[in-house]
Amino acid sequence: MRCRALLVGCGNMGSAMLRGWLAQGLAATDITVVEPSIERAGLVLEHGVTVLSDPKSLGTSFLVDAIIFAVKPQAMEAIVPLYSNIQGRPVFISIGAGKQSTFFERLLGQGAAVVRSMPNTPSLVRRGIAVAYANGNVQFEQRRLCTDLLEAIGEVAWVDDENLMDAVTAVSGSGPAYVFLLIECLTQAGVEAGLSVALANQLALSTVAGAGELARKVPESPADLRKQVTSPGGTTEAALEILMEPRGLQTLMTRAVAAAAKRSRELAG
Repeated sequence: MRCRALLVGCGNMGSAMLRGWLAQGLAATDITVVEPSIERAGLVLEHGVTVLSDPKSLGTSFLVDAIIFAVKPQAMEAIVPLYSNIQGRPVFISIGAGKQSTFFERLLGQGAAVVRSMPNTPSLVRRGIAVAYANGNVQFEQRRLCTDLLEAIGEVAWVDDENLMDAVTAVSGSGPAYVFLLIECLTQAGVEAGLSVALANQLALSTVAGAGELARKVPESPADLRKQVTSPGGTTEAALEILMEPRGLQTLMTRAVAAAAKRSRELAG
């Protein structure tokens, strides 16, 4: 991968992207990071990447292909305009939730090439998925570059309708929390069935991780896999009768995703 990248913010997600780029072969000399935190900057320096505490240090001749905003959404209003005069007509990538492309166009100019992306926390171990939307100013090559940059932390999918980003946020952005809750609940259920906390947690964690990996790697659908493990009159069937009742897991999950999508729309304002 060849590109000149400017990473604004190097917290958990920014650091994950940086490690992924370096692992994919992007040269450290082609990456610049703006990070005011001395502690985080120190960790970045270990990779041989240029780190600046203030964008004013970039200079007027600084050229870059992509600028990635990896800062908290509430900080975007103050930070984004500082990069409106960067040379080279870069593509701007936001990985902050809730900020629409028009928000960045207002702060960067109507001609700005903006990609709005929503990665999720498994990106920290390079097993995430990022869904992206490009505004009308993004060129084909820039879109391909964004795919390369985002693939450093997992899978990438694109949507052509920005309104779908609220549903994306509700399913994959917030989704890891639903899975973590499943692990918690399965652990507690094991404890109440007589298992030790340690064993119940081990069983729940390994089962969820293993089932997910199996679903990824085999051609069968999750529904088919569920049917394969469900013997008529067996223990799994008894459990699924509870989980699949009218007010069971599907109903709860549908309500949960709808609530998250609604809140995403509210935060977008």
